[in-house]
Amino acid sequence: MSDQSLMIEADGLCKYYGRFTAVEDITFSISKGEVVAFLGPNGAGKSTTMKLLTGYMAASRGVARICGYDMAVETDRRDAANKLGYLPENGPLYQDMSPRALLKFFGETRGLTGPARDNAMDRVIETCQLHTVINKPISKLSRGYRQRVGMAQALLHDPDVIIMDEPTSGLDPNQIHEVREAIRTLGETKTILLSTHILAEVEAMCSRVLLVNNGRLKFDGTVEELKKDGTLDEQFRNLTVEAA
Repeated sequence: MSDQSLMIEADGLCKYYGRFTAVEDITFSISKGEVVAFLGPNGAGKSTTMKLLTGYMAASRGVARICGYDMAVETDRRDAANKLGYLPENGPLYQDMSPRALLKFFGETRGLTGPARDNAMDRVIETCQLHTVINKPISKLSRGYRQRVGMAQALLHDPDVIIMDEPTSGLDPNQIHEVREAIRTLGETKTILLSTHILAEVEAMCSRVLLVNNGRLKFDGTVEELKKDGTLDEQFRNLTVEAA
C-alpha cells in the first residue's frame, strides 16, 4: 500500500496498440479532497488514461492505484471498487428501466439491501436532483437527465473517489450548469478527477489541472499557474499545438 493520503496514482502509465502509442509514461498523484481537471484536446489520451486508472483496461506498462490499491491486481481491484465511482463518457444505462429501478438494481449488485439501499437511493436522488423523473423510463429522459442518472449510480455506494469522463459533453447550457453545481457539491467531501476539453469547466470547478497531449502529460499545476503566462485559451493552444 502507498501513502494513504493519495487517492489516485498514475505511475509511469503506458498503453500501446501495436506501434500506436495511446498513453506514454503518465505520472501524477491526487490527494484526498482535491478536484482536478484532466484537460486536453480530443484524442489526447484522457479517456484511455481514465480506463487505466479505473481498471477497466490493463496498462501495457506502469501502475494505477486507487486509494492505494493496485488496479492490475484482481483482489485489489475488487477492494478499490468499493472506494471508486466511475462515470464514463456516454455511460451505458438500461433504457427500459426507470431511474428508481436502475438505482435499486445497482444498489443490490453492490450488496445494499433494505434501509441501507433505500437511504443510499434517497441520498443520490437528492444530490442529482432526480425527483421529477425518478419513475419515468430512462429512454424518455433528456441527455442531461440521463447524465444525472449515470452520476447517481456512480455515487450510490458513497465512494471516496469519483472519476468522470466528459460529464457535460453534449449538454445544453442549463444542463451544464446543473451538472457543474452537483460536482461542486460533491467536491466538498470527495476526491474528483474530471476529464474535459472545455476550458470553462476548469475555472468553474477545479483548482488543479493535468493537461495531456498526444498521450503525454504536458502540465501539472494549479489553474493560476497555468494562467501565469497567458489566458487558459492561449496556454491550451501553446501546450497542444502539435495536435492541430
